Amino acid sequence: MSDFLKHECGVAFVRLRKPIQHYVTKYQNALWGFHKLFLLMEKQHNRGHDGVGIASTKIDAPLGQPYMFRARSAKTDSLNQLIQAQITIYDTLVRKGRIDPKDGESVKAHFDFGGELLMGHLRYGTSGAFSTGSCHPYLRRSNWPTKSLMVLGNFNMTNARELNQLMVDRGQHPVFGTDTQTVLEEIGFHLDEAHTDIYREMRDLGTPGAEIPAVISERLDIEEVVRRSARHWDGGFTIAGQIGNGDSFVLRDPRGIRPCFLYESEDVFALASERVPLMTVFDASEDQIRELPPGHVFIIRRDGSTSLSRYADPVPHTPCSFERIYFSRGNDPVIYQERKRLGAALVPQIITAIEGDLEHAVCSFIPNTAEVAYHGLMDGLRLHRRAEVKDSIMKAAAEGTLSEEAIDGLIMRNWPRGEKILHKDIKMRTFISQESSRLQMASYVYDITYGEVRPGVDSLVALDDSIVRGTTLKQNILKMLTRTRPYRIVVCSTAPQIRYPDCYGIDMAEIGKFIAFQAAIELLRSSNRQSVIDSTYLSCLEEIKKPAALQRNAVIDLYVSFTDEQISSKISEFIYPENDWKGELLVVYQTVENLHAAISPEAGDWYFTGNYPTPGGTDICNRSFIHWYENKAGRVYDV
Repeated sequence: MSDFLKHECGVAFVRLRKPIQHYVTKYQNALWGFHKLFLLMEKQHNRGHDGVGIASTKIDAPLGQPYMFRARSAKTDSLNQLIQAQITIYDTLVRKGRIDPKDGESVKAHFDFGGELLMGHLRYGTSGAFSTGSCHPYLRRSNWPTKSLMVLGNFNMTNARELNQLMVDRGQHPVFGTDTQTVLEEIGFHLDEAHTDIYREMRDLGTPGAEIPAVISERLDIEEVVRRSARHWDGGFTIAGQIGNGDSFVLRDPRGIRPCFLYESEDVFALASERVPLMTVFDASEDQIRELPPGHVFIIRRDGSTSLSRYADPVPHTPCSFERIYFSRGNDPVIYQERKRLGAALVPQIITAIEGDLEHAVCSFIPNTAEVAYHGLMDGLRLHRRAEVKDSIMKAAAEGTLSEEAIDGLIMRNWPRGEKILHKDIKMRTFISQESSRLQMASYVYDITYGEVRPGVDSLVALDDSIVRGTTLKQNILKMLTRTRPYRIVVCSTAPQIRYPDCYGIDMAEIGKFIAFQAAIELLRSSNRQSVIDSTYLSCLEEIKKPAALQRNAVIDLYVSFTDEQISSKISEFIYPENDWKGELLVVYQTVENLHAAISPEAGDWYFTGNYPTPGGTDICNRSFIHWYENKAGRVYDV
């Protein structure tokens, strides 16, 4: 993607089903679970690497010994540094004789991450204040194991303010910060309540104090704790938690906005944000990996028993489209085919843009995540050309004009050409502080293949995953592409126009940064319709006075008088490179209809259509426009 997007997170969860000694005997590896956790995280580094965190819980730790551990890092190359630090600690303990690698119990007793429960988290930084303290997991300590809690997740709650106010109204004193802290405290509150109810019942029955913890562990209803905690949440989420007694859980939001997959074998339960890491790390086939159903919680009790239950009422399934378009790894068998279909779906628009002249067109892709869609595009163009050739041959045969010369003319010309024109050469880091100089240096991240595009003759078709802000296209990529001196450039996006903010876990929250939004605003202003912008602002102000569930998306009013083509045309003006190239620049976006046909009719499309799956999304959208109109910077839900 030319516009780099952040704010996605990756979740990894490992629950060993056997004592540590089992893995020493079977795999000659006392750190089998720890290594699997690292591999799951490494295979999901595409989802974030500004900060990482890992956690471990030891079941049945001796009284007086710690049983919950975590380590976090926001340093450069944080995952490798954090894991290597733990391996160094382990090796030191072995060298000093405190750990015998062949004795699973010694590993569990002395190595922090030698527990049966392991989980990890990867993330991108989402603010200038990002630090180790911002990394998951978050920890809530208690000297009661059944009150101790660690939580991590891939999520964003749209109503963090309301959730904090709920705690205030309850009489709590929350420390306002992130929605992660809010989630931790909400689950912790209901965990405390469940614990206390059982404790008081046992105490009043005269149960000896030493026996009460075991009773609480046995009777603790994790499903009910999750149900009560989540009933006010509005957002997209996959959340994993560990309780100090050894119980654990993973839950997914009711609409399935954020992804989660589950693998199970005789040795392990493992969950992750993506399917392929589980397949690779555990050498599993596709059919051995199942998707955690939306609105369900997967619970693993301390004794290894499991349950999968619905904690929320059924609602329509609206998984995030950008998982399919960009975030998830392209070697996933389902994602791979969907991205190829996204590329192929652009064929009719591209044929129109190049006026059907495939002979004088070179197709390429903007590195590197669009490569799979590019292969789909090339397949689609070849099928288009084959259909043309077949029709021409059939027509010539019917007219009696079919000859060897005619066949050569029909078949040998006008076939699509594909080349890798743009290369991402290196990732340059610069200390230069001046904006203009920094942008000039950034342009050298890219290089081009010379000699494949015929100057002044060929159209250059460049495929991108999505065009969000257009900044990199204008300032870097298009300037590089024009060095080939094409007759025209056609920039194609496998995603539709991004018109509305995301608020469920992607770094697309500021509406004023979207180039499609900027185009609509400019079209309104240039046609003397500033009044539409002003009235939309007033409408948004009225909408946010209502409860979120009763609001309509007033921002849609900005777009109703324009076609997709008009907005795309204005975008092409915005990103036209400022150099001596004078060719034609066209921008082609996927249609929403073709998006759904390519990936899923139920895929979430709120950033394209403004149809948010939860009330909080509509509220955030209205507030985001108000934020822009009042010239305020930052994300609405961070204010």
